[in-house]
Order: sequence, then C-alpha cells, then structure tokens
Amino acid sequence: MWILAALAAVGVALARRFAGRAPERNPTDAPTRTARAGTPVLLLALFASALGVAIAQAVVVAVLPVFGRQFGVSAAAAAWLLTGFMLAAAVATPVAGRLGDLHGYRRVMLVSLGLLVVGSVFAAAADHTGSFAGLLLGRVVQGLSAGVFPVAFGMARRIVAPNRLPGVVAGLSAMFGVGGALGMVLAGPLVEVLGTPSLFWLCVGLGLVALAGAVVVREPERRTPSGSLDVAGALLLSAVLVAVLLGVSQGRTWGWGSAAALATAASAAAAAFVLVELRVAAPVVDLRLLRRRPVAAANLATFVVSVGMFAAVTLIPQFAQTPPAAGYGFGTNATGTGLLIAPMAMIMVIAAPLGARLTARVGGRATFRVGALLAVAALLASAVARGAAWQLAAAGAVLGLGYGLAFGALGTLVVGAVRPEETGAATGINTILRTVGGAVGAQVAATIVTPAAGLPTDGGFTLAFLVAAAAALLAAITARAIPRPTGTLPSTPRPR
Repeated sequence: MWILAALAAVGVALARRFAGRAPERNPTDAPTRTARAGTPVLLLALFASALGVAIAQAVVVAVLPVFGRQFGVSAAAAAWLLTGFMLAAAVATPVAGRLGDLHGYRRVMLVSLGLLVVGSVFAAAADHTGSFAGLLLGRVVQGLSAGVFPVAFGMARRIVAPNRLPGVVAGLSAMFGVGGALGMVLAGPLVEVLGTPSLFWLCVGLGLVALAGAVVVREPERRTPSGSLDVAGALLLSAVLVAVLLGVSQGRTWGWGSAAALATAASAAAAAFVLVELRVAAPVVDLRLLRRRPVAAANLATFVVSVGMFAAVTLIPQFAQTPPAAGYGFGTNATGTGLLIAPMAMIMVIAAPLGARLTARVGGRATFRVGALLAVAALLASAVARGAAWQLAAAGAVLGLGYGLAFGALGTLVVGAVRPEETGAATGINTILRTVGGAVGAQVAATIVTPAAGLPTDGGFTLAFLVAAAAALLAAITARAIPRPTGTLPSTPRPR
C-alpha cells in the first residue's frame, strides 16, 4: 500500500506542476466550454492512468535476467516480456484512438485500464504456475492498455483550458519516461522480498487506482464523428510489427534465410498497409499527417531516440547482474540493480517539469536536441567506462536527464504541429513509433549481446552501447529537420 500511496503523491505533484505551465500555446486551439477544465481530479485521473501503464511496461526491465534464470530461457527470449507488451501497445494505440473518436474517450480509457488489470492478474497467475508462455500472454494483454495514451491526449485537448494545455501535454508525454524509470526501480526490491509475481500484483493495484480515477472523469457532450474502425489496417499493422520484431530477435536463431523471409513478408505487409491507409476515409493510422514536415520529422526523431533508450535500459540490468567470473559485471541481485538504476529514475522525474520549463523558454526542438545529446554522452561513457558500479550509475543519471528532456518535449512538438481535431491521430502515430522504437531497441540490444552459447561478452556490451549512442545521435540530427513553429497550420480536407 505504501508504494501505491507514494505513486499517488507523485501523480498529484506532477499534475499540479504541469497544470500551471503554459509553454508554446497553439493559436489554433479553441476554448472549451467545460467549467471543470484543468481541475485537480481530472488531471490526477489522466496522469494516474498514463503513469500506471508506463510503470507496467517497464516493470520487468530490471529483472529480465531473473526471469531468464527462473524459466530457463535465453536473454533474447526473456526480452520478449518487454517486447510482447510493446508490440501489443503499438497495435492498440491507434485502435484505441479511433475508438475514442467514435465512442468517447472515457469509455475507451475504462476498457484499456480494465485490460491492464486483467492482463496483470493473468501474468501473476502464470508466474505462480511457472508458465513462461502464459506469462508472455499476460504481458501482451497488459500491452493493450497502452491505448490510454492517445485517449488521454485527446481528452486533455478537449477538456483542459487552452492556457494550461501545453503543460498538461508535456506532462502526459513525460509520464512515458517517468513511469518507466519508477517501474525499473521498484522491480528489484519487490522481487527480492515478494518474488516476481509481486510485479504483476503491483500492476493490478495501479490499474484499480487508475480505474477509480477514470470513473469520475466526465466528458462534455460532443458531436460523434461518422465512420468505423479500420479493421484491415489494424490487422496489417499487426503483421508488419510481428514480422519485423521476429526478424530482429530470432534471425540468428532461426537462420538469416528465415530472417530474410520475414523481412520480405514485413515489406509486403507494409506496402499493403500503406495502400489501405491512404484509401480509407478514416484510417487506423492517418499517414496523410506524415506529409507535413514537422510531423514527419518529430516522428522519425521519436523512433530513433526510443531505440537508443530501450536498448540502454535493457543492457544496464543484464550487465549489472552478470557474475564477475565472466570477466566483467557486478553480480548484483534484483535490489542492487534497482539501486543502480535509481539515479536515472530520480533525475528523470526531475527532468520532466524541467523539460516543460525549458520548452517554454527555448522551444520543443531545442529541448529535444539537448536531451538527445546528453543521451549520446551517457551512452558513450557506458561503452568505454563501466568497470565500477558508480560509473554506470553516473552515466544512468545523465541518461535520465537526457531522456526526460527529450520525451517531455515530444508531446509539445507533435500536438503543436496539428489542429485540435487531429490530436488523437497525431499522438497515436507518435506513440506507435515510440513503442515500436523501444521494442526494436530492446531486441537489437538483446540480440547483439546474446552469443550462440554461454554468457555475453564484454565486447558485445560495448558494441550494443555504441549502437544505442548512434541512435541517440541520429535523433539529435533528425531534430534539426523539425521547423520552428509558425503559428499557422496547413489546411487538410476532411474525409467525406
């Protein structure tokens, strides 16, 4: 209970902090009619939902090696406990956004949080019975709860007062990193004291708390848009993501011929997906938005920075828990790993409101670039100097600052580039790429350091950290292509 109380206090503090910020107001936002815009209860409900899902996503990261030993699976297989969640999240995000447009955001938020609770219970039960397949299935069901993110953005855009909206958007975007950092820190002590099933019972508690908050949220009446869910687009998106992630994670195990076949299948599915999405009136992913340079550049930067981040957070626990007999590593237990990651988590929590303040002063593009360059420095340091735990902890602190700033700026960049009625679609695309980038990063890192037999080599970790640094550097370079906001947005014809 004390953990839930502490997280609730964090949510209240962040809600109050971000609600008072007003960076980079979008002049196209129309005032809302609700009298309760920006109330603490509403903001706490949105923040609690986003925070709970973000914690659920990352709660297994620090203890993936523990799961590998417990179930007798390889590091690449254990990484699927993270990747499976992210794969489901990538598919659920646009679907939830579209269903929210059609049937109301509050209703979809309740369903999403219900899936978090159900998936968490299933995962805990499977863990108790020793079923890795059941545990993975539970994680996939948990991942479907990620629909909370586009729904929260859409609800905030409609209800929160315009002068407070940018701060709330920055806060919701930062929850992706803050919740992830908290999840990684909490995992170690919980596993040491209560065992791995406690991670999923924690998610049950978080889901129930968020559900209680979502019940009190009320949406103002609105005109329901016409159209239906793009089922074909959702299925094709699923096929693309599964093929890509299987190719990345299993290419070496299955043989690169099989990986080439998966790449071909992914390309074919991707081509079909693009054709379908450009033809339907209400696509599950509105690719037309990517024709705008600000939206396309922000999304590309999102993808590559997520690759670097999740590669790093997958590598640090695995390196720390490697026994020193291998010639490297610290042989830490789950609690020790949590303490090692704690500086990154604490700095990321601090960086979230700092990012909102910095965005107000210098703009989202500059804030994102500063964050990405800090991440480059931290990852390069991890590649060349990790002989002592304090070195990895210090690099993690810088990494937390970098990614806290970067992720806090992303929401403002995306929302500021579109009109109010496009918020759900734009944030849905951005969340997909953030999630897919994270899944690719985690699997690439696990694949690089996992040898055909035996323990990973120290050189494998060096290479993986360098790859993560290259991804962060590419994100900083890509951010240069994001134009400065002009205050006007291009007109886009509405589908009939």
